[in-house]
Amino acid sequence: MAAVLRGSRYLVGRCCRNVDFAFVSSRSMASKTPVGFVGLGNMGNPMAKNLLKHGYPVIATDVFPESCKEVQELGAQIVDNPAEVADKADRIITMLPSSPNVIEVYTGPNGILKKVKKGSLLIDSSTIDPAVSKEMASAAEKMGAVFMDAPVSGGVGAASLGKLTFMVGGAEEEFTAVQELLSCMGANVVYCGQVGTGQAAKICNNMLLAIGMIGTSETMNLGIRLGLDPKLLAKILNMSSGRCWSSDTYNPVPGVMEGVPSGNNYQGGFGTQLMAKDLGLAQNTATNTKTPVPLGSLAHQIYRMMCARGYASKDFSSVFQFLREEEGQ
Repeated sequence: MAAVLRGSRYLVGRCCRNVDFAFVSSRSMASKTPVGFVGLGNMGNPMAKNLLKHGYPVIATDVFPESCKEVQELGAQIVDNPAEVADKADRIITMLPSSPNVIEVYTGPNGILKKVKKGSLLIDSSTIDPAVSKEMASAAEKMGAVFMDAPVSGGVGAASLGKLTFMVGGAEEEFTAVQELLSCMGANVVYCGQVGTGQAAKICNNMLLAIGMIGTSETMNLGIRLGLDPKLLAKILNMSSGRCWSSDTYNPVPGVMEGVPSGNNYQGGFGTQLMAKDLGLAQNTATNTKTPVPLGSLAHQIYRMMCARGYASKDFSSVFQFLREEEGQ
């Protein structure tokens, strides 16, 4: 892709400082060129759809072919593997479940880096270990490409509505180009710093989210046991100092709110297994930085127990149901 050289060809002090930015800057001048997308699961599917809605040709793939059907019907071109995506697009977004998946998709036998074009922009929206993001950035740099981490917050609902929050880490000179694409899928696109800082912000957010959901579930359960109507209790909480996202937007008690997983037997949404994974990332980084996170550690153990007791595929708000069952109800 033709691109215009900006004032400074190198970003000093960043992971990608040795990449020639003549190839990767000012991408907005080619705004409707094809965008690659790898990973069409619960989050990736609506994200890719929003790119299509904004007029971007999408070249996509997923390890499960059936996951590609919806976007294909909307006009996306489906290919067999990530390497083929890289062969056809020089702006690629990945949305994958875990660090091993990201490593495989980028560096595996049919990975993106096998056929990546020099100057390509690679945006990873998975939630993974910040150290893995840095490893992928280094590997991409050797191929003349730029890797940026851009994990998301907001869940499936926000993904469908194009209202995600993206936390971006990487070369600051590329942020405008990244923002152009991500704004099609999100309401907020925030630059956090060097590669890995987007992941750091996401891990911190999800640790707080888990703690808040457990606290909301305990509170609602206690109120119900004390004879309070759950809708009334939620109303009071949401006009008081205990108000939080888990109480006013994603309440875990069935029947309190419509359009949330608790009203659908905890189906859809953000899986308990994924929350346990994210809390594990938080624990690893806390250990590495010698940061005390006692509530984060307890939340991790609770979600791991839930996975072991049949809640892995249910939404993480099912911790309310887990607590009720623990007390024999």
